[in-house]
Amino acid sequence: MTCAAIEPLGHHMRRLTFTGDELHDFVSASPDDHIKLFFTDASGETVMRDFTPRRFDTVARTLTIDFAIHPAGPATQWAAAAKVGDRLDIGGPRGSAVVPDDFDWYLLIGDESALPAIGRRVEELRAGVPVTTLALVGGVEDEQVFTSKAKWTGHWVHREAPENEGKDDAELLLEALEGLTLPQGEGFVWIAAETGIARSLRGYLLNETTQPREWIKAAGYWTRGLADASDKTLEG
Repeated sequence: MTCAAIEPLGHHMRRLTFTGDELHDFVSASPDDHIKLFFTDASGETVMRDFTPRRFDTVARTLTIDFAIHPAGPATQWAAAAKVGDRLDIGGPRGSAVVPDDFDWYLLIGDESALPAIGRRVEELRAGVPVTTLALVGGVEDEQVFTSKAKWTGHWVHREAPENEGKDDAELLLEALEGLTLPQGEGFVWIAAETGIARSLRGYLLNETTQPREWIKAAGYWTRGLADASDKTLEG
């Protein structure tokens, strides 16, 4: 597929839109689907990385993917240097874990790696349903705006804020989560972040709130210190 458009999203993310014959039968039914993208590493070997389809236009057959830009790995290097006309190979997605759209409320929590899935889920929820997002980003310039018919409330935690100096990502998100009061009714909580952080957030909800276990989905989208490791479904 071919890069057709590029849009910066704050200081640490880049949105690329792709087109091509490879997308003629593309289907993505869930906001946290994962596709495989293929890159060439420093040694010339082909490596695969997982990404979330941020948006797929079924009429124009264009696929939008948001890339977090940080100093590591062939995917980041490719995305940071990408130009309109550059090509990229794709695989998937395989199967979709579709969350029912009949809960009374939704809470979506994550770091930058989760923003594409968070944004897509907010935008695809039914009209009027309350959805709260809690996201960790570098600073105010990295916040995003989601257009939705749902009743969206966004909470942003700024890693680089002076008052957060010395705190790690897990501590920042846990503090913010502890400050939230879960709404009444039957709700669904979705978490995606670095594996250790996602596990800590899930543990807090299980041990310190009355949120039912079966209505919490937590995933490790990446694992600190490992180039290509994730745990898409955290249990136990």
